[in-house]
Amino acid sequence: MSKKPVQKQDIPTTGHEWDGIQEYDNPMPRWWLWTFYITIIWGIGYTIAYPAWPGIKGATAGLLGYSTRAEVAEEIDAVNTRNEAINAQLASAELTEITTDPELNGYAKSAGAAVFKTWCAQCHGSGAAGAKGYPNLLDNDWLWGGDIESIHQTVAAGIRNEDNDNARYSEMPAFGRDELLEDAQIDQVVNYVMSLSGEPLDASLVAEGQTVFADNCAACHGEDATGDRDQGAPNLADAIWLFGGSYEDIRDTVENSRFGVMPSWDERLTEAQIRAVSAYVHQLGGGE
Repeated sequence: MSKKPVQKQDIPTTGHEWDGIQEYDNPMPRWWLWTFYITIIWGIGYTIAYPAWPGIKGATAGLLGYSTRAEVAEEIDAVNTRNEAINAQLASAELTEITTDPELNGYAKSAGAAVFKTWCAQCHGSGAAGAKGYPNLLDNDWLWGGDIESIHQTVAAGIRNEDNDNARYSEMPAFGRDELLEDAQIDQVVNYVMSLSGEPLDASLVAEGQTVFADNCAACHGEDATGDRDQGAPNLADAIWLFGGSYEDIRDTVENSRFGVMPSWDERLTEAQIRAVSAYVHQLGGGE
């Protein structure tokens, strides 16, 4: 006698019904249940073997002691080991002779680009075009000099960085805030400075502004206002403005001065890295 087939009406339902359609309470397939149980066991084992459970001082280390940070550190160490010879060569080479060695120069530019994107792009931009208050490294307008030795010194020691005795330092007086000039004199000298590379806001003040400039500003910026790299005094006659060239921007500079700070990198980067990024910046298009 054949086995009586199970009729659908013999299977219990969940009690749910939509538009006359009932939901049967069929058991899960056995293979699916065993797969589910295996994944649970696997998950528990994984959290024991590998870092997983968060704690106050970090995740549990796991019995295997695996660490993604350690893995990355090993890869970095391996790369540094492979580059030891060329890094030593770069660190000891004359800065002006790096470009004469194609292999060394190619490595310096490649390594320098990596250093720049890691440490410098936050201020100078990924393309090194700068931003308001952060110099454009693509042009030939340099506050402290654009030859590779000058760039190297700037990178290594920084600008106005009080933590480094070798940092380049200059400080512009706050002519308005410290009451060194009257408001009328500031208006005059701002209009004069604007006239050097464009149209002043009030041309009638330019002549008086020239006198104010000669008495108070020429000592640093030069009689012709073309600047002095030994002091980090910018050229005011080339229409290139670090903090903006509008009347309001220039007046703010004269009144309150500017005091941008660049960190020194000689304690965070190796000499080879400093030379590499110096060579990279020098060859971006504005290096002298």
